[in-house]
Amino acid sequence: MASSSSIHARLALVALLSATTFYCIHKYRRLKRLKTLSLSPSTRRGKIFFISETGTSKSLAQRLHKLLESNGIAFDLVDPTSYEPEDLPKETLAIFVASTWDGGKPPKDGEFLVDWLSESAEDFRVGSLLLSGCRFGVFGVGSRAYGEEFNAVAKEMSRRMVGLGGAEMVPLGEGDVDDGELDRMFQEWCDGGYKIIGSHSGVKICRWTKSQLRGRGGCYKHSFYGIESHRCMETTPSLACANKCVFCWRHHTNPVGKSWQWKMDDPKEIVKGALDLHTKMIKQMKGVPGVTPEKLQEGLTPRHCALSLVGEPIMYPEINALVDELHGKRISTFLVTNAQFPEKILMMKPITQLYVSVDAATKESLKAIDRPLFADFWERFIDSLKALQEKQQRTVYQALSVKSNGEYEVACEHAHSCCVLLGRTDKFKVDGKWFTWIDYEKFHDLVASGEPFTSRDYMAETPSWAVYGAEEGGFDPEQLRYKKERHHHPKPQAVVA
Repeated sequence: MASSSSIHARLALVALLSATTFYCIHKYRRLKRLKTLSLSPSTRRGKIFFISETGTSKSLAQRLHKLLESNGIAFDLVDPTSYEPEDLPKETLAIFVASTWDGGKPPKDGEFLVDWLSESAEDFRVGSLLLSGCRFGVFGVGSRAYGEEFNAVAKEMSRRMVGLGGAEMVPLGEGDVDDGELDRMFQEWCDGGYKIIGSHSGVKICRWTKSQLRGRGGCYKHSFYGIESHRCMETTPSLACANKCVFCWRHHTNPVGKSWQWKMDDPKEIVKGALDLHTKMIKQMKGVPGVTPEKLQEGLTPRHCALSLVGEPIMYPEINALVDELHGKRISTFLVTNAQFPEKILMMKPITQLYVSVDAATKESLKAIDRPLFADFWERFIDSLKALQEKQQRTVYQALSVKSNGEYEVACEHAHSCCVLLGRTDKFKVDGKWFTWIDYEKFHDLVASGEPFTSRDYMAETPSWAVYGAEEGGFDPEQLRYKKERHHHPKPQAVVA
């Protein structure tokens, strides 16, 4: 929702404050990478450690070990009671499946290993490079009923490994033994979170897609713009990026570059592959509590595509052809770019909504936060914001912080995601009512017509429950709010006679 005011004002005027700026979770084709590393003659065999009390973590570790073996990847399954922790600096690949027991402590079979990590990390004589040759991943198994102690052991191990120089090749995974989805969460963690398409694209099933399939509410885009979260596909045509942002969860194992240097897949094949893999993941939700046959059937026909999974989608040379392919199937497009390719923004055909990430307000802070590859990154950033003004369709500044301004008001909120939407009152407020939602059918008709159009031509009235200040807090009343019961175990109390 671009403004015509100065660049510095535009930096402070934000259309969206969204946690999803940071929720770009990177999980690569892990099995392939593990296979390459484990077969290298200069490396030891990878290790899978289980720290288990009741056998749950052990069975998960055994499942992962079997999966790796079936893919020809050499790993040893390790009981920590028979392992010497001082050998850990010799390891090149280590995976931990760790349970948390009463009091946030590890089960007995893992006490020595966990204590060794803690003591080593706190010993100034050891140094911060002890595990610099080790890449690792940690999956925690615990119960949220224990509050702050939930997966305390896994969190501690991850922190200590990093503190000793280990490279965390995948974000910490956390499983809850009480929510009925432990197996699914572990499988997603093992699979890498998203599926690879061809040589440079990916697709993922979002947790909000799963949530609305189960009738438990949609994401902020449902509250703000009226998308159907259970019919939204999250994908990207480019796993590569021109930034190495400090907050990125990709852990910088994806390719980086200032221009396209890779084999290019056909846009039709990317869209086909994304839809095929997406529908397969939707089908896996069959039988999950709350998923009705009607919702499942709707989910098999996506109406929206979030081009924001990982990397920089606008780098893909055939991005316009890919967007055309989606629009031809009447699938709306929400594209996020990192403000380093202004010329690409200018050449983009109309899309449903274009986001530009605004991660900092000064040249120095942008360099420190986004760590861009381009030497002229600031000029590109400014030009990207200017390019946003030229777009006649809906635009959004997705930023880290916001400032008040007379043209903008808080229009909507999604309390669950801790984010709000600031909208231009002169564009999206009519007769005292907000029109932040999108008439998707009208948008597709406008695209098909080939005639020029603007954001006003396909806006729709925002329902009362999504407007800021409503008691629903952005939660659709047609959905069933799910609040998990917490059974906190009382801690032993001292008895004084």
